[in-house]
Amino acid sequence: MTLNTTQKVLIGLGVLVLLLLIWFAGSYNSLVSTDENVNKAWGNVQAQYQRRFDLIPNIVETVKGYATHEADLFTKITELRSQWSSNPSVNTAQELDGAIGRLLLVAENYPQLKASENFLNLQAQLEGTENRVAVARQDYNGAVQLYNVKVRRLPTNIVASLFGFNVKESFKADAGAQTAPKVDF
Repeated sequence: MTLNTTQKVLIGLGVLVLLLLIWFAGSYNSLVSTDENVNKAWGNVQAQYQRRFDLIPNIVETVKGYATHEADLFTKITELRSQWSSNPSVNTAQELDGAIGRLLLVAENYPQLKASENFLNLQAQLEGTENRVAVARQDYNGAVQLYNVKVRRLPTNIVASLFGFNVKESFKADAGAQTAPKVDF
């Protein structure tokens, strides 16, 4: 059986339509997958925020409880450091030296001071938590970038516009975020 020209054209058009449908479905599924990846990455950022929200205040309170006998000394050192940074003077420097000397005496008299362990733990937890948050934000921004490239690149952008896949915003720091947060005891 030989095919005539009309049949060949119809078969060719059928194959072309089938290929377009396969491409269309593949593009749509790829957009759905990358969109879900963005949602997962943002969920991971939120999980790290929640971890920080739950963990840090509890550790700070624990450290405060162990450090009550040293609180006055730490407060004095903090005040003197603030005075020194705003208005350096010989008098402030001498007072700061004296307070640090008292702190060193405390450390010498109590080398196994639990408060120092707790402060080291707090410092490690703060650093680890902030690193986890930073990594989660970077992962989120990477997922957003991959998604946005797919949404904007031809020919997938045709499928994206048909089904409402829009460009997503990367994580941006809040205004003033470049200033380091203060941990207050």
